[in-house]
Amino acid sequence: QVQLVESGGGLVQAGGSLRLSCAASRRTVSDYAMGWFRQAPGKEREFVAAISRNGGSTSYADSVKGRFTISKDNAKNAMYLQMNSLKPEDTAVYYCAARTAFGGSSVFNGYAYWGQGTQVTVSS
Repeated sequence: QVQLVESGGGLVQAGGSLRLSCAASRRTVSDYAMGWFRQAPGKEREFVAAISRNGGSTSYADSVKGRFTISKDNAKNAMYLQMNSLKPEDTAVYYCAARTAFGGSSVFNGYAYWGQGTQVTVSS
């Protein structure tokens, strides 16, 4: 089964950018549809973005549409989340996830594999 490790989180000012990475091991990202979720303190885990197994289809939460971009790089066996125009409300722990279905999903329990998370903090 695939193992996922996130990186790239940190502290950034509002309006800034970050690029999160999700490195896969034991299996290749081309075998999975994948997604990004986030969880802020005291809140439920929420969907951010998803990408299909072949990378040809993506979907986004309304709150990040136009600011975030999800992508996969099969050669590097990794998935990414480019986050631009960050807002304080984007502050959360960000998790990458994978599922064996072809398409991504906005439902967190549709994913069988999860990384440990990376903290993103956006200051105002």
